[in-house]
Amino acid sequence: MNEKIYKTISQAGILNLTIGIAVSILGLASGVLMIVTGARLLKRKYEITI
Repeated sequence: MNEKIYKTISQAGILNLTIGIAVSILGLASGVLMIVTGARLLKRKYEITI
């Protein structure tokens, strides 16, 4: 009985760790893309006419 509980808890921990790493990588990538896009907009600020 204790072995089943241990396996279940360890699988949940591995899944949470995997999801956490994936979310961190996606967050970092989206942050870099937002900074690059903002820099491009600032660079062409004077070319944009409203």
